[in-house]
Amino acid sequence: MPSAAEATSSTPTSRGRLLRILGVGFGLAVIIGNTIGAGILRTPGEVASHLAIVWMFIGVWIVGGLYALLGAFSIAELGTMIPRSGGQYVFAHYALGDYAGFVVGWSDWVSTCGTGAAISVVIAEYLGVLFPALAGKTVLIAFLIVMTFAVMQWRGIRWGSAVQNITSLVKALAFVALIIACFALGPTGQTTPAAEAVPLAEPLFIGFVLALQAVIYTYDGWTGVIYFSEEVRSPARDIPRSMFGGVLAIIAIYLLVNVALLYVLPVSQIAGADLAMGAAAQVIFGQHGDTIIRSLTIISMLSAINACQLMASRVLFAMSRDGLVTSRAVKVNEGGTPTGALIASTAIAALFIFGGSFEKSHKIFESIIAVLAFFFVVNYSVSFFSLFVLRRREPEHARPYRAWGYPWTTGLSLLGSIAFLGGAVASDTRNSINALILLAASYPAFRASRWLANRN
Repeated sequence: MPSAAEATSSTPTSRGRLLRILGVGFGLAVIIGNTIGAGILRTPGEVASHLAIVWMFIGVWIVGGLYALLGAFSIAELGTMIPRSGGQYVFAHYALGDYAGFVVGWSDWVSTCGTGAAISVVIAEYLGVLFPALAGKTVLIAFLIVMTFAVMQWRGIRWGSAVQNITSLVKALAFVALIIACFALGPTGQTTPAAEAVPLAEPLFIGFVLALQAVIYTYDGWTGVIYFSEEVRSPARDIPRSMFGGVLAIIAIYLLVNVALLYVLPVSQIAGADLAMGAAAQVIFGQHGDTIIRSLTIISMLSAINACQLMASRVLFAMSRDGLVTSRAVKVNEGGTPTGALIASTAIAALFIFGGSFEKSHKIFESIIAVLAFFFVVNYSVSFFSLFVLRRREPEHARPYRAWGYPWTTGLSLLGSIAFLGGAVASDTRNSINALILLAASYPAFRASRWLANRN
């Protein structure tokens, strides 16, 4: 049986090829665009409901940011060592073989398609509020949004990258403007520590783990550039720059958003708010607050949809190229778009939309976050473990960038991930069991997918 490295190096050549035309600007745009979205507008309310103490509320956002930054040290080495498009699937497949690669790739692909669909539904709902003539047409509008971005990407990666750059820049500027408005127009929400404190709903450790779940989900997306590693002009230089610059920018924006929230509202009013920034906007802008925050949400999510569709198609393309799924997903057009993978990814997103999977239920939203956060951290854990495997198995392999502080930073990231998963199982057993059931179901899905791929 060939090694994972041999299997990777002997995979069939795709029909058509991805174009190596992307730079640091796109890397930053896809990281910021994929990460910053509706989550930072609504997650602070959930975090404050678990940790309604100011220093802990801010502290959990810092911990989530440090987790992303430490992880970036390791992921950047893997991305420059194995510069192939496809995200963390590529590392798992190369280091650990077909099944590990399938689990990471399949979960990443499906969750990315689902995330893009969910975002389009939220945009459609908000458009219905802002423009009453569109009310009641949520499913149709969401579908048209997904299709519009798919058509633009069909033309090629130049179109896809241009859309990503523009929408991410507009998003960043909009958030900066909102932060400035909070400090310039909002009254201070801080009174006294006693006024801020509210009773904790669960033991402190459980509350911290649950809050960290939401924070990690909100930070997820900082690996965005590695989905396009073989399309980046200079992977050795541009991947680390994009990743570190993107992570630091996201940490700064998230901390400033939360500090701005605390400047406008006391933590007791943030706790439990479905849209915490919306409550702050009401204080700042009065009756126009709802319109402004909904408009900002729409702006912030357009780049996320584009990023999700770009990334999902690369994951499926990579799996197809390695023979884990149908070879029909390996075709690339002249513009550098994996068209078969784009069609399949768009179809899955449409199934999510028409399947009515996005009820307006806060509990369902929290459950989705918990399950997806579980898989996100599993995938991170696999990547960190893969770095240890490859350092031992292939010590002479060219590494244009070597993880700073290895093995301590990588080990800390891995141990942190394992501790998070253990804490999640202990504190959120139901959602963790759901995630483990899905993980167990991955093996028969893997065997079936291999059988179907071999028949093509």
